[in-house]
Amino acid sequence: MPDLSAPEPFACPAAAPHRAGGAVSEAVVTRLRAAGCVFAEDEATLLLAAAPGADVLDVLVARRVDGEPLEHLLGWVAFDGLRVPVDPGVFVPRRRTEFLVQLAAPLLTPGSLAVDLCCGCGAVGIALRARVPGVEVHAADLDPAAVACAARTLPDVHEGDLYDALPPALRGRVTVLAVNAPYVPTDAIALMPPEARDHEPRLALDGGPDGVALHRRVAAHARDWLAPNGHLLIETSHEQATSTADAFRAAGLTATTHHDEDRHATVVVGTRADH
Repeated sequence: MPDLSAPEPFACPAAAPHRAGGAVSEAVVTRLRAAGCVFAEDEATLLLAAAPGADVLDVLVARRVDGEPLEHLLGWVAFDGLRVPVDPGVFVPRRRTEFLVQLAAPLLTPGSLAVDLCCGCGAVGIALRARVPGVEVHAADLDPAAVACAARTLPDVHEGDLYDALPPALRGRVTVLAVNAPYVPTDAIALMPPEARDHEPRLALDGGPDGVALHRRVAAHARDWLAPNGHLLIETSHEQATSTADAFRAAGLTATTHHDEDRHATVVVGTRADH
């Protein structure tokens, strides 16, 4: 089961804050700390910078104290060294997903095709475009709000259920299929922090009874969309990695599991090997 208790997904974005008025208000820090914000000082700095005045600041702080994700209040999330726009109600990409980008980028070259499937706000696709200038990126998601958010930054974003969203012209051409599909088991959603449970869409969290249902669906049809020697990468959890890898092999792909202990991240990488 994924780690649902760690505060990392909702930690202060890893970007250098700039102060408003020369100092962080101790009153704001006190309110945030009392609400259980682990990075109260950093969050206060970011909220002060985002608020044009005291009235707006008070509203933002009150919403944060009520449990809204900091990233929704700021309108962006720090991801792979970038500020990626993220709208209220849209899934907030976690720092661990940077590992997916780190593994995917070296597999791409200018002019090759990458697909960010289950894209949310498009963070993976945006980061791949930044790391590999000239790469062609398409993104897709079932959530209309996520599609609208990602489309503000990415030129080719499609709405629909997994591969049904993609233009048929992409079939058999994809070099990298990068996927951060939901992998929280259905019964475990109630155990998630309220930032996710109450403010992110359930369809971005619910991975089915064992959390691997979407992984099996993605893997089952990946060969139809991958180019020869193309790669499928899916973020999973350490505990679910064996099941995710089994789904790859059942679909005729190779499967190698990679772990990043610093980010608490696990990614299964598969290749369409035509022998």
